Amino acid sequence: MLIGISPLLSPDLLNALYRMGHGDEIVLADAHFPGESVGQRVIRADGLEISPLLDGILPLFKLDSFVDHPLTMMAPVAGDSADPAVIKRYREMVDRHWPETAEIAQIDRFDFYEQAKTAYAVVMTGELSKYGNIILKKGVTPL
Repeated sequence: MLIGISPLLSPDLLNALYRMGHGDEIVLADAHFPGESVGQRVIRADGLEISPLLDGILPLFKLDSFVDHPLTMMAPVAGDSADPAVIKRYREMVDRHWPETAEIAQIDRFDFYEQAKTAYAVVMTGELSKYGNIILKKGVTPL
């Protein structure tokens, strides 16, 4: 165990977060996401929901302040809907650590897949909420 680091963060996830540079992205994917098909690096976090992972990750790096939206989620497809409580839970975690962060952007499903293909890593979680995927863009570490 390490002091100040969430025990939910595996050694593989900590390694990826450390190795990411400014502008790199990491996908926290729900259990339905095609991570193995899309991701360059896939890290397993089975059984974990995304909100607690966000709470563990966000103290470790600043979100990118040089882009309009350092957080991106998959928008529901036409005729479907997302649970607004999911975005609310994620936003609560963001506001706890980086309250000045812009609103979470939502993009088309296939645009989300394309963006995920360029991410540094995809973390496959046990999140069961539809459209629960979120992409985080790492910023410059403050001094």
